[in-house]
Amino acid sequence: MKYVFYEDYLYIKGGPFRSRIAYKDITRVSPSHDVFTGYRVLSSRDGLELFYTTGLMGSVKISPEDQGMFLKELQERAPDVQIDSTLKPDCS
Repeated sequence: MKYVFYEDYLYIKGGPFRSRIAYKDITRVSPSHDVFTGYRVLSSRDGLELFYTTGLMGSVKISPEDQGMFLKELQERAPDVQIDSTLKPDCS
């Protein structure tokens, strides 16, 4: 699994699957413990589900190694994204 923050989009790569999701299209981030449904690029049950307005699926489930740092970086690049209150961006 690979997640790369580019200037205008988040690049997600897992095996043969690749996605480019523009930050402006990401609407919400929620915790995800369901690894059996939907578009998944994750290796853990303790993941995140990113909802977005473009593409065929509308959401993708991922499992960044450091969720706090991932959420902090995402929030900086997509300040309008709604992050579920149970998730805590790393403020350090």
